[in-house]
Amino acid sequence: MVKTTPLRSNLDGSTSLDNHVEDRVSVLPELGGSDGHKISWNQVFASPRPHYNGPVKIVGIETYIVGNPWKNWLFTRVLTDEGIHGVGEGTMNFFAKTIEAAIHELKPFVIGLDPFQIEILLQRLVRDVYGDGAQVHMSAVSAIEIACWDIIGKATGQPIYNLMGGRCHTKLRAYANGWYRGPRTPESFHERAKLVAGRGYTALKFDPFGSAWRTLTSRDFDLSLDIIAAVRDAVGPHVDLLIEGHSRFNVSTAVQFSEAMARYRPAFFEEPVPHTNNNAMVEVARRSPVPVATGESFSSKQQFAELLKYDVVSILQPEPLYLGGLFPARKIADMIDAHYGVVAPHSAQGPVCSAACVQLNACTPNFYIHEIFDEFNEPWEKQIITHPVEVVDGYIEIPDRPGLGIDLNLEEIARHPYRQENFLPLFESGWELRRSQSED
Repeated sequence: MVKTTPLRSNLDGSTSLDNHVEDRVSVLPELGGSDGHKISWNQVFASPRPHYNGPVKIVGIETYIVGNPWKNWLFTRVLTDEGIHGVGEGTMNFFAKTIEAAIHELKPFVIGLDPFQIEILLQRLVRDVYGDGAQVHMSAVSAIEIACWDIIGKATGQPIYNLMGGRCHTKLRAYANGWYRGPRTPESFHERAKLVAGRGYTALKFDPFGSAWRTLTSRDFDLSLDIIAAVRDAVGPHVDLLIEGHSRFNVSTAVQFSEAMARYRPAFFEEPVPHTNNNAMVEVARRSPVPVATGESFSSKQQFAELLKYDVVSILQPEPLYLGGLFPARKIADMIDAHYGVVAPHSAQGPVCSAACVQLNACTPNFYIHEIFDEFNEPWEKQIITHPVEVVDGYIEIPDRPGLGIDLNLEEIARHPYRQENFLPLFESGWELRRSQSED
């Protein structure tokens, strides 16, 4: 049996023994457990920490950049004085070195802090910095916050979802992304889509628009429609098509194309216009016969609140890495639920982000669908962490290992160094190949 120690949270973020817990609980009645056994209030108030007997403190943060050809991945290890460490991620399409520097600049704010004190950690890393670095800043915060949740899970012997309300799904429906590496032709998309659907996926996302920006030529308009038609033909009527817009268009082009592709019944049209203008997004959402999905580029809950007040976008895609981590993303999921929306978190980063999104989605009642790149990345990706996310017949089995349920393989990570050329040039022809720009 694990001996538990009641703890009191102090204002400085540390914890200390609460010597008055026994006095408080001795006057309370016993509770009846579901199995007929009595549950004491001591058991309710105590915080079980099976791997150590007292407060834990953060003593260091390590960073690692992995040279994935189309996006450098940035990972963290947060170290504690109890020997428990947690892993996190702070990846963006670019700025890996910049975010890495930000993590180390923020480090003094959390050294000595109990990683259980997530709210205090976020106040220190966001409020106390007194500056708005948007996605860059919040990616650095998330890399630390997610690692702290991993520590909490390991310390309590629980998966993170059990610490955020509990598991409410038996498995997670996944959609494939990054599967269409090849020529921008209907034939190529058709062939690859058929293979992916054959693996059991019930939803596929893809961007058929090439290097388009703001408008489409008549040739590109027709080619984009032909690609969507080819994918629909390949997968049949009951596999969902998720059309990625990558913030390419103005309102009129987005609406015109949405009306044209409606006959293929896409499940949503993602980011048809840039997220920076809510009025434009709302106008498209009101006029589009295809549901609009957005939110992956937001870096604060206030941005979600501003969009949600219009009640016209009901598929939201919070990116935990841009929002400060798992706890802020979970709160935002509840905000979305209040507007009858569903959540399809953005998960187009590295494998640690994938594992974090599994934890988030498992405890989110209004979860919609989980994004998967992992199966279509470089073969060595599954070697850089233990227990990578696996998709079986289009669904993810939810793990019950403590914390994120993964760890970094530092030896394999060392084999794939950072390269500045590793990014995704979405507005250049051939970006669909997802290869390092040095390979061109």
